[in-house]
Amino acid sequence: MNILTYRDGELFQQLCQKMIPFLQAYTHKMGRKFRFMEVCGTHTVAFSKTGVREILAPYVDLVSGPGCPVCVTAQTDMDQMIAYAKEKDVIVATFGDMMRVPGSDSDLSRERADGADVRVVYSASGAVEIASQNPKKQVVFLGVGFETTAPGVALAIQKASRERIKNFFVFSAHKLTPPAVRVLINDSEHQLDGFLLPGHVSVIIGRAGWTFLEESNQTAVIGGFEPIDLLTSIYLLATNMMSGKPCVLNHYPRIVREKGNQKAQAVLHDVFQVAPATWRGFGEIPQSGLAIHKHYRSIDATETIPIQKPITRTVKGCRCGEVIKGKETPFQCRLFGTACTPEKPIGPCMVSSEGTCATYYLFEEEKELVKP
Repeated sequence: MNILTYRDGELFQQLCQKMIPFLQAYTHKMGRKFRFMEVCGTHTVAFSKTGVREILAPYVDLVSGPGCPVCVTAQTDMDQMIAYAKEKDVIVATFGDMMRVPGSDSDLSRERADGADVRVVYSASGAVEIASQNPKKQVVFLGVGFETTAPGVALAIQKASRERIKNFFVFSAHKLTPPAVRVLINDSEHQLDGFLLPGHVSVIIGRAGWTFLEESNQTAVIGGFEPIDLLTSIYLLATNMMSGKPCVLNHYPRIVREKGNQKAQAVLHDVFQVAPATWRGFGEIPQSGLAIHKHYRSIDATETIPIQKPITRTVKGCRCGEVIKGKETPFQCRLFGTACTPEKPIGPCMVSSEGTCATYYLFEEEKELVKP
């Protein structure tokens, strides 16, 4: 089907007329609303921006999970990234959404204003190009992202190694999504009925990357991001849960394959090795990070560019950690929309375009204010 089909307003209305009565009947039978978590920041934005969250609200509580890579980056890692920017003869290359993420005492944007050489790039290969053009400088690329972003960084590392570019380095803060979902399903405080799984991540790891959920009797759907994708994915989650036969459904077959992108997986396996990683809100999660493999050790910034480890301070009052875990909504943070706004963010959830707080500020705040 053409992508425009998934945005067809008339078809969306027809599907609502068929699916909403079923959701209503299911919730009446259960005596409560469904509670599903979207494990993707792009889904969080899409639900709010399209109005699908509001349409489903009488029947479904949509809980936003750890789907924003900027948001889950630990404060200690953020402080270390900022520390690189303070180093003499170092150029820091980063994606733009990292520029205003607050560290304990500063951020990359402020450091650049104070004279640090911090440059925004659109890909890791752009950082390799900067390194080749500035041979007397050390170029540190800040590797932040999930399985979707990591293959591009891995290719850049291979390129730098192959072309013997000696002044290109990577600080890897990459995260793997499934281990965080494992933590969530083992959390007794969570009462989730199922998961809407990230389509972009699933392109890389495939449906097979989520089959551990079936072993734990969890209902899950891999879904796309258009209005019809969102509506039908939630309907499938509900019907699958009520069937009593939980499984992982691939509702995004136009993009996602059973075993994912095996070429991308091979590149990741060559460049990175799975390691423990610290997540904002979660703490350390075993086997949830990607450390640079020992045979690319010369490119690992943590191994080759010694810096004084900064002192990390917790931002008082910021509830980003609880929002990331789906334990709280942005509205439960006393800083939200007052002291913390997109113009003056206190936590990363308000900085990133995929952050839950930024999404709720842009699309949900007025709805919350008019509630009876």
